Amino acid sequence: MTSELDIFVGNTTLIDEDVYRLWLDGYSVSDAVALRVRSGILEQTGATAAVLQSDTMDHYRTFHMLERLLHAPPKLLHQLIFQIPPSRQALLIERYYAFDEAFVREVLGKKLSKGTKKDLDDISTKTSITLKSCRRQFDNFKRVFKVVEEMRGSLVDNIQQHFLLSDRLARDYAAIVFFANNRFETGKKKLQYLSFGDFAFCAELMIQNWTLGAVDSQVDDMDMDLDKEFLQDLKELKVLVADKDLLDLHKSLVCTALRGKLGVFSEMEANFKNLSRGLVNVAAKLTHNKDVRDLFVDLVEKFVEPCRSDHWPLSDVRLFLNQYSASVHSLDGFRHQALWDRYMGTLRGCLLRLYHD
Repeated sequence: MTSELDIFVGNTTLIDEDVYRLWLDGYSVSDAVALRVRSGILEQTGATAAVLQSDTMDHYRTFHMLERLLHAPPKLLHQLIFQIPPSRQALLIERYYAFDEAFVREVLGKKLSKGTKKDLDDISTKTSITLKSCRRQFDNFKRVFKVVEEMRGSLVDNIQQHFLLSDRLARDYAAIVFFANNRFETGKKKLQYLSFGDFAFCAELMIQNWTLGAVDSQVDDMDMDLDKEFLQDLKELKVLVADKDLLDLHKSLVCTALRGKLGVFSEMEANFKNLSRGLVNVAAKLTHNKDVRDLFVDLVEKFVEPCRSDHWPLSDVRLFLNQYSASVHSLDGFRHQALWDRYMGTLRGCLLRLYHD
């Protein structure tokens, strides 16, 4: 009597997401095995400790071999050594380039250099993120920066094209690259209440409106560098606070429009000129690199903190900024409306994000 057997042979590379996460988090094989045992996997599968050890080591070997491909994600798609379904490839890439909020807040705005890399030991201790994971995340930031820094075109599109990241993650990396290039200060004590998401939101607004790419899509590094000509022109806005008649008229227009609508009207009326001087002087100083770096410190000091000390609710801040921006269009003696809109359109969005009432 003969028997027939159907045999299927496959070479699909198996990826255990849980083990991949442990590897990305920087755990050694022995630590990963211990954590897997603690999760109850031996009871769930009936495997022995020896089998679990072997399985974990096998996965780690695979991840180490994949890592050089993950440094240039398109290579992972086109290689033939590892048979990995497209959905699994996307997962590997996305999770490899994912980062911890606590880590990115420590390095955001700093130069992605060896000097900063030397601080990773301290950052690891402070954030309780393993040093190995800190190094992976830092190296990812630096790698993306190096690849896209000389490219023309949209920063987000270039990152997506060369690293195959999701739209959200590509936008986060665009913010990281933009902040690293312009060296914005984010580490001061008074800025610690702000999350990476707050800064990323502001970065996106500035990229869309204040960079060279906002006016010319053919310029090199279009989304990386702030438009220097625009920053120089911002000095023209100083007339709004230097000319007493304009300042008084601006205040009158805003107060007339907001009377009876603002819960903190008396505080706003009393402090209008100081707030206006603060917002306009921030613009006028952006010709200097140090003042560009201190942009968020200045915004918090000149606007957020004074409003917070007077207990402005966010709704009143929004009403004020909208009217403050719009009223300038009714100032007959002011000749820089387009420049004002380009500046305040972005600043208004940033201030509303920075203001946590």
